[in-house]
Amino acid sequence: MKKHEKKYSITKMAKVFGVSRSGYYAWRKRGAGRRQTRDEEILKEIRRIFWEHHKRYGSPRIHEELKRQGIFVGKKRVARLMRENALAARAKKAWKRTTDSRHGLAVAENLLNRDFKATRAGEKWVSDITYVRTRVGWMYLTVILDLHDRKVVGWSIAEDMKACRVCAAFEMAVMNRKPLEGFIFHSDRGVQYCSTDFRELLTKLCPTGRQSMSRKGNCWDNACAESFFKTLKEELDGLDGKHTAKEVRTNLFEYIEVYYNRYRRHSALGYVAPDAFSPKPVA
Repeated sequence: MKKHEKKYSITKMAKVFGVSRSGYYAWRKRGAGRRQTRDEEILKEIRRIFWEHHKRYGSPRIHEELKRQGIFVGKKRVARLMRENALAARAKKAWKRTTDSRHGLAVAENLLNRDFKATRAGEKWVSDITYVRTRVGWMYLTVILDLHDRKVVGWSIAEDMKACRVCAAFEMAVMNRKPLEGFIFHSDRGVQYCSTDFRELLTKLCPTGRQSMSRKGNCWDNACAESFFKTLKEELDGLDGKHTAKEVRTNLFEYIEVYYNRYRRHSALGYVAPDAFSPKPVA
């Protein structure tokens, strides 16, 4: 009625909507209802979190962020307010695999066997390689994640997919986090992981380490590493082919080391960031 009161009389609209004129004026005097006022307060915080995380968070993570900040509100209410105000997380982008398993090198047994849980840091690592676009062509990103807290413990970015790039990522990982006795290193069957250079490095730095590989053509066997790449390409603006190689390197560093490991809430960790993860003790 308030929206159309310049076009129609209050008396006529009150009759159409089945309310009294006095009731309408009383509502105007009271102002917005408590629920509407609360919605506006919550929406303000939702917008702040949404832009603070560069449109990377959907309603589940924003709901968790609100809860951690002492703002208790239902999941459906957060989803509704975001939907009504066009606050949608980044759209998913198409992506493809790059590793080549067409080679005659020996492959390792699938020791991980889709057991993506680890009770201790340094117990199980997973690794994969993907492509990223730059203004002048492609670069290739290797990452190594610890399944205990899903932290990226090692990574490298280069203009090629030589085995030495995987070796560089592994050396960084070992420097950042010491593997446990008998730890498992899992990857796909790509030539980089089957190479003599990488196998020798694995044995040198982790004599008791065990290499594990996915079954041929089975992406689900390395789902955690592939899920990281999927998230990365959905959330990082700097992989759109409009940036230089130097800018891409900087963007990746900031996303992995500054944002993902330290701040991004991970659903598999109970919506805490990898660096903040502290598992509940086993009863």
